[in-house]
Amino acid sequence: MLFNNISFILHQPQLSENIGACARSIKNFNFKKLIVVKPKPIFPNDKILATSVGAKDLIVNAKIYETLESAVKKVDYVIATSARFRNKNIKHIKLNDLKKIDFNKKVAFLFGSEASGLSNNEISYANYTMQIPTNPDFKSLNLSHSVIIIAHTVANIINLKGAKYAKSKKVSLASKRDVQAMTNLCIKKLDEKNFFKPLEKRPIMLENLRSIFSKMELSQKETRVLSSVFASLAKNG
Repeated sequence: MLFNNISFILHQPQLSENIGACARSIKNFNFKKLIVVKPKPIFPNDKILATSVGAKDLIVNAKIYETLESAVKKVDYVIATSARFRNKNIKHIKLNDLKKIDFNKKVAFLFGSEASGLSNNEISYANYTMQIPTNPDFKSLNLSHSVIIIAHTVANIINLKGAKYAKSKKVSLASKRDVQAMTNLCIKKLDEKNFFKPLEKRPIMLENLRSIFSKMELSQKETRVLSSVFASLAKNG
């Protein structure tokens, strides 16, 4: 069932009541997968469970991670929501563009913390960024409101379009785990060659590398080829 392919990732959420409300919003539209990365409050707690109302099962079964990298390893596409336009070379899509997404793949929607949203470093793990259309003079949305808008939109698309997309038997898309393993190998070999100079620019260079590989939509075969290339160049360099 396509609904089982969709995950909602809350990155460093700040407020217990928002986490509970997000779980409720997700379950309202028949989604079941909640992922929480490094929450500020103790997870779970009584306030989270109380505000989730009938969605306590999503809280109990939620996956908790310490890092965003580990949270996205098992998905194919990451779509990051942001109220700010990013001056980065990454694909920007609109809410209506979700109709073009293949929900036969494992898709995760990424939401930033209430206090600061998503940083450029966190955005670098995404295949796409997306803005929810709002009043341009008042763009800020409550976290649970953002989640419910996305959940409602995706549920409608799945219900109306259903199995429009067929899985390709010839090409297997690389998972986030595949891409991250390849990226980490590339970074390791570049570190061995003292590539990242000056050192203070290393974080932004890593962001750019992750962003490049994320938006390429590589196949499993392509990640294997690139990994072999990186390993070979390091030996011969």
